[in-house]
Amino acid sequence: MFKIKLKNDLIVNVREASKDDAQSIIDFYNIVGGETNFLSFGENEFKRDLEEYKTFLTNSKEQQNTIILLVSLNEQIISIASIHSSQAARTKHVGTLGIVIKKEYWGLQLGNSLMEYLIEWSKQNAITRKIQLTCNEENSKAIRLYKKLGFEIEGIIKEDTFIDRRYYHTVLMGLFL
Repeated sequence: MFKIKLKNDLIVNVREASKDDAQSIIDFYNIVGGETNFLSFGENEFKRDLEEYKTFLTNSKEQQNTIILLVSLNEQIISIASIHSSQAARTKHVGTLGIVIKKEYWGLQLGNSLMEYLIEWSKQNAITRKIQLTCNEENSKAIRLYKKLGFEIEGIIKEDTFIDRRYYHTVLMGLFL
């Protein structure tokens, strides 16, 4: 689909996910879940039935307002970026954005490049009018990036996650296109 040059001059491939990627995506999420406390799941907590996940990926690819991007280096997934949208008439104009990057590729401007791509993609799909996301209150780097790209804080869900015997708030952010 396209390539991104990282801050360290590595060039990564970005393409849309397909049902054939289901097991690789599940495996990736189960690894990165253990690399950070900023995700809604931990290591080996991304439990999905393989056949159901293949169906989910197939259905997602058919929707005009949903996209799942895989970023790879040497045929290995290093990041997944997505916008998921409901198909219900009342809410299909809102896309929920998510980006997960393998820890060794943090700080290389990959998140920024993926955010910019997904925002532009959302503007072009003729359905999405708002992008929303959630973020752990402690993820200040991500919150700064989101604000830089025009997202506003729309609310706080107090004590939404419990990690290592501590409660964390979740920040709700939105961007109107």
